[in-house]
This record gives sequence, C-alpha cells and structure tokens, in this order.
Amino acid sequence: MKEVESFRTVATAESCTGGRIAAAITAKSGASRYFMGGLVAYQDEVKERMLGVPHEMIEQYGVVSRQVAEQMVRGACRLFGTECAMASTGYAEAWEGHQVEIWVAWGTETEVHSMCLREDFGRVKNVEVATKYVLEKYMEFCEALDKERRR
Repeated sequence: MKEVESFRTVATAESCTGGRIAAAITAKSGASRYFMGGLVAYQDEVKERMLGVPHEMIEQYGVVSRQVAEQMVRGACRLFGTECAMASTGYAEAWEGHQVEIWVAWGTETEVHSMCLREDFGRVKNVEVATKYVLEKYMEFCEALDKERRR
C-alpha cells in the first residue's frame, strides 16, 4: 500500500479473496502501524456472528451483494476497532448457474463505498483483480479524506 498523509487504522473482512487483501497490506514494511487485523469470513454464519451481517439481509439480497459487502466493512470496523475497513464477497468463478460476481467495499462505519466486478479472467486472476481494485479504491478514499481534512 502506498503511504497516505495520516495513517488510519484499517482491518479487512474477506470471503472470496481469502485473506489476500490482508496479505497485500502486510507485505509492506510498517503495516503494523495501521493494520489491526483481518477476518476470512467464508461461511454465512461467520459473517453473521463475527461481522454482524443480519441473516435477513443475506436471505433478502444474497450473500453476494452490495448490501452484505458494505455491512462487512461496518462489521470489521466494529470488530477490530478501526477507523476503516475493506471487504470482499463473491463468486470468483462461474459455477452452478452463477456468473463471476465479486463485490468489494471500503470505507468507515458511516461512509461505505462498493463496486461489483463481473469480468472473468479465471478464478486466480479474478481474485487478484478484486484485491488490487479494492486496495486502489481504499487509497483514493483515504486521499480524499486527507484533502477534506486539510480544508
């Protein structure tokens, strides 16, 4: 991760990226100054119990949805006591009638942004693309917060 003016504490809540967002963050020297931890919440029950994703939300929108990804960000902020978080949930490859659909989200408990990635480059590349994308969007978000704070 590229340096930002004021480090914010950050955590991850990952499903289809399986910890790769956290791995990318911790690959940088000094990450312990701002990275508090990550949770790989692969099963719905873990998303519900650990991240506070309501069961009704999963039933209504599906576990692969904008709503769940954004709730995972809020839940990770609460779970780890961080200012910010990043999250992923999705189908990293087509299977049983599902197409590739990866939702990534980033932000704070009160301001969350998300995006759906649907291009299919193969499972491994899809996860790489999602990881890189959410990290880039998170950095842009932090830079915008820095600009806002300087005003």
